[in-house]
Amino acid sequence: MLNSIGDVTRARVRAVDGDIGPVEDVLFDDHRWVIRYLVVDAGTWLAEREVLISPYSLKQPVGRGGLIEVALTRRLIRTSPALDASQPVSREYEQEFQRHYHYPSYREGGGLWALGAMPYPSVAPLPRDAAEGAGTTHPAATQLRSAEQMHGYEVVTPEGCIGQVHDLVFDDQTWQIRYFVVDTDKPAGGRKLRVGPPWALRIDWAAQRVHLALTPEQGEGGAAYAGAERQDCCA
Repeated sequence: MLNSIGDVTRARVRAVDGDIGPVEDVLFDDHRWVIRYLVVDAGTWLAEREVLISPYSLKQPVGRGGLIEVALTRRLIRTSPALDASQPVSREYEQEFQRHYHYPSYREGGGLWALGAMPYPSVAPLPRDAAEGAGTTHPAATQLRSAEQMHGYEVVTPEGCIGQVHDLVFDDQTWQIRYFVVDTDKPAGGRKLRVGPPWALRIDWAAQRVHLALTPEQGEGGAAYAGAERQDCCA
């Protein structure tokens, strides 16, 4: 099922024994375009602290009712490694986080999530021989990116700017991002356009700009741009 990050960041997270707090952001890796963590404001009971929640812990289906349930206790979340929200999430922090929750590393194996396509149902660590045999599909340069910070990025084609990133749409089974939702400028029709990440020529993170290989008009006229759809998004 397709879901909107805009819907997720309007939701609250609830553990098996009580409320955790609202989702403030999601972090995705910029190699496989998979959401790896929800950033949750747990300040109402953890003294202005943010915590990370992995899709490994989320109960299915995620739904759109404003509530996300996780198979965790508040005590387990409270004793998780402290997160410095002012700094990028480091590889060392992720390793400590995974040890705390006994999660496998999504960076190991050949799937989107270790050896699988989804973070469900097992959260058992990979056997050593399986992890070593499968290798890794995540380059060392892979980084976690903020979906909230990507909101408003300019989207440009060889003919110029066509709008800004309005939202991201993801598959809530695999947690892979399927589309950028682009709020187009009037010359492009003034509508929302969905563009698949494979059709981004490159993303300039420093300049906050997404470069597309083709214009929407070229895409609608040929199969090479099948990842773009000139229509209202699902958000």
